[in-house]
Amino acid sequence: MSIRALPSVVLGVLLILAMSPQHVGAQSADAPPDTTGWTYDLAGKLSGSQAAYKDWQEGGLNTLSFTTSIDGTAQRSTDGWTQTHELRLGFGIISSEDDEPDEPLRKSTDQIRAQTNLRYTGSGFFRVFKPTISARLRTQFAKGFDYTNNPFPEGHPSAGEDPPVQTSEFFAPAFITETIGLTYNPKEWYTVRLSAASKQTVVRDQDLRILYDVDPNESTRVEAGAELAATFSREIFTNVRYKSSANVFFSFNQTENPPDVLWENYITMQVNSWLTTDLEFVALFDENTSDAIQLKEVLSVGVTFVLI
Repeated sequence: MSIRALPSVVLGVLLILAMSPQHVGAQSADAPPDTTGWTYDLAGKLSGSQAAYKDWQEGGLNTLSFTTSIDGTAQRSTDGWTQTHELRLGFGIISSEDDEPDEPLRKSTDQIRAQTNLRYTGSGFFRVFKPTISARLRTQFAKGFDYTNNPFPEGHPSAGEDPPVQTSEFFAPAFITETIGLTYNPKEWYTVRLSAASKQTVVRDQDLRILYDVDPNESTRVEAGAELAATFSREIFTNVRYKSSANVFFSFNQTENPPDVLWENYITMQVNSWLTTDLEFVALFDENTSDAIQLKEVLSVGVTFVLI
């Protein structure tokens, strides 16, 4: 992919925040105390890898990769209501010696994840099953390509192109889900939520809509249904935290199809105050996009900067 395809403003913000040394460590002692009831967590991470070979009999490929990410959470509890806002941004590029001369860079990871949650804790029944409103966004920054196959069906203008073939870009697709339901929270580190839900699949590029089962004349496919969601976040060993979330969406529009399933897993191993090892594993099934179970796995070691 060409570096010109990157949303330079967003990527620049990521790099500046992650690399600014004045943000390393805890919040400044000179900062005024927070009296609003909000608590914040914001951390950036830089990771990279490099491999070089010369006259290496066993073979190898020269590669260089770089990844930056930001994770943030803001939470406030007041008068029986708890609101939580989460943001995860990540972008990575990789360059190898077998890349095409006009495409020296390819993206290795690319994600925009945002979620907001408003939960009420009342008395009696509503102390156990808490009314909850939530919204969730999943998209990406830059163009994505299929380097091995052409997924466009016969008759589409792009069907005859040789790989690499563009299959995605910013807000193409974007998945937005809104829910209202009840949350069962038996432990601080574990929740289950059952909700009525609405899901929108947005594809702003008309040429790509056919890949996500969106009408070529419409930018959005809307589905109404129900969602079952579960979250788990706990330190399972000393300095090892496991965070997992599973979302199962049942569409009333397509009752004959299997539900959409998204299962995200993150294991963070804290080596010291600034060095971490992260393992990300994601499984996705959405029959409107693919009949296969889509899998993603990323292992990285990097330097973490606590911004807030």
